[in-house]
Amino acid sequence: MRVSRTVTATAAVVALITVVCSGCSSSKKSTPAASPTPETTSAASPSGSQPAEATPTGSASPSPSAGAGGAAATVSATTVGKYQNILVDARGKTLYLFEADTSPTSTCYDACATAWPPALTTGTPAATNGVDQAKLSTSTRKDGTTQIVYNGHPLYYFEGDTAQGDTNGEESNAFGATWYVVNTSGNKVEGS
Repeated sequence: MRVSRTVTATAAVVALITVVCSGCSSSKKSTPAASPTPETTSAASPSGSQPAEATPTGSASPSPSAGAGGAAATVSATTVGKYQNILVDARGKTLYLFEADTSPTSTCYDACATAWPPALTTGTPAATNGVDQAKLSTSTRKDGTTQIVYNGHPLYYFEGDTAQGDTNGEESNAFGATWYVVNTSGNKVEGS
């Protein structure tokens, strides 16, 4: 008899919980928890990117090298075709210097920055794989973004480089000067 009362009491509690819980549903839509967005950088990146890691477009847009979520970009070195130990971002996108830049401050804006997006970061960039951290610094652009500088050269991407390892901008003459890939010593690489 005691067992049947316990079973009956348990069944009553379950029925009560079922009734109460069925009234808990609301007509309000529930919003699913936000899922983290994938990081698009590197540098990191690169890029962001700055910033979100998007396709590099202009000086106001994040570059692929900037880290997402406040992370700094990463600058690395690799061999691309005949170019040994040249600078790339965390995603392997080639970085360039512009000979018109005679100081760590960029001279590339507007249409120039659309064709040659600056390599941006949201913090102190990190050096890896043979890049000298002591040569890595930053400068502030007119729009307030932070551009990566290596050995006194502001760094850029080339809009014509669509894949990792592209060096289509090498020795291009555009916007009044020549563009070069950069080696780990911080110098332009000539000789295409």
